[in-house]
Amino acid sequence: MPLSCCCNTPSLTSLTHPQSYLMLQPKRAVLVLQDGTEMEGYSFGAEKDVAGEVVFSTGMVGYPEALTDPSFKGQVVVLTYPIVGSYGVPDRKARDALGLPKFFESSKLQVQGLVVQDYAGAYSHWNAKSSLGDWLKEEGVPGIGGVDTRALTVKIRDNGAMLGKVIFDGGSPVANGPFHDPNTRNLVAEVSTPGVAVYGKGNPFRVLAVDCGIKNNMIRMMVARGMEVKVVPWNHDLVSEADWYHGLFISNGPGDPSACGPLVEQLRRVISLPGPAKPIFGICLGNQLMSLAAGASTYKLPFGNRGQNQPVINLETGHAFITPQNHGYAIDTTTLSSDWAPLFRNANDGSNEGIVHKSKPFFTAQFHPEAQCGPDDTAFLFDTFLETIKSKSNRPVHTLVRPERLPKPVIKKVLLLGSGGLSIGQAGEFDYSGSQAIKALKEAGHKVVLMNPNIGKCADSEAVGSRPLLNDETLRTALSLSSL
Repeated sequence: MPLSCCCNTPSLTSLTHPQSYLMLQPKRAVLVLQDGTEMEGYSFGAEKDVAGEVVFSTGMVGYPEALTDPSFKGQVVVLTYPIVGSYGVPDRKARDALGLPKFFESSKLQVQGLVVQDYAGAYSHWNAKSSLGDWLKEEGVPGIGGVDTRALTVKIRDNGAMLGKVIFDGGSPVANGPFHDPNTRNLVAEVSTPGVAVYGKGNPFRVLAVDCGIKNNMIRMMVARGMEVKVVPWNHDLVSEADWYHGLFISNGPGDPSACGPLVEQLRRVISLPGPAKPIFGICLGNQLMSLAAGASTYKLPFGNRGQNQPVINLETGHAFITPQNHGYAIDTTTLSSDWAPLFRNANDGSNEGIVHKSKPFFTAQFHPEAQCGPDDTAFLFDTFLETIKSKSNRPVHTLVRPERLPKPVIKKVLLLGSGGLSIGQAGEFDYSGSQAIKALKEAGHKVVLMNPNIGKCADSEAVGSRPLLNDETLRTALSLSSL
């Protein structure tokens, strides 16, 4: 099969960065799955054979954050959005006020490999310092483009997450060796901090954060709310710290939660400590570990929930949230002890998304409130954690409702931008997401001006009562219409 590059015609931008963009002779790479399937593509990262678990993520943006998320440790990640790399990669050396990497969720790439449909080497973004391909090469992570990610996603969806390899020459020990399941390892031990670090020192509310693969923005969220965050290794003695902290935080992390037996035992001891209980908040793997400590069992999801668009229902209030997620395991709520209750549920597959103690201030979320995919998503859970700490109460956590913004904005008309030239089944494809957005906005009493810059979707635009605007003045015209 002949290989082709996604940037055949050099643009002005590509000529500015010739080493990053002009892949005139891309090297052949092959993704091999455990069932014998082979999918050929071209290399745009490190030319290194790797083996791992092949999973897919439906996020439309945010690959710098996703690829540095420790929850992806050991996994070959397939991005379902068809065009990847167009906005490059920010400065890896930049640090925020806490000394953390400013634009990333950890200090390095965590994925085993990356698979995309079309790699856009010609990046364009005010914040970019290099191409995605150059970043992958720097850190020794292979990237393979030109793969039919739609077909691959369907295969994973129908058969479950699969073991796979990215192979270049076929002669390496990895290529000729067995497939490897990273979930047989204690991945948490591989990504957890080896020591202790303190952020926001001197802040009034002390939080002990167990690093199972903690994302940097979790630390930022807590420090910004006045917490002094002491980050400790996954196997730290938590009971010995009980007199120091005001609240305990259990982070996200990779792999099978049952591999973290010592931490689960520590949590059982903390939960059972005599006297007034101190608040505990767990996210993602933290939800699963708290559930194991509560007597529940866990199971592996067929293909996991990874992306930025998972609907979650608060079982106490009925409120719905659209959440970012990245996990391959879930808990069986029927095995929870009688002291606990499910708090959130995934509206797609019915899997658990969090639990709450019935009489003590312990609660969890399987999704990622720190990711803030939108201005009104679930970041308020960190406020709930803080308020629970401030109250010094032994009461259970209940009022997990997004606070109303004051004053409430007055919205009369909405400009809805379509997703562009995407095909049916691709992340962000307009038919479903756009029509559902229009439906919801109209139900809320808002007028909608639609601009869908995908010529192939003209019929869809007309079907929902909007006129497609397809000339060079599209955006200007749409903006003028929205101001009427």
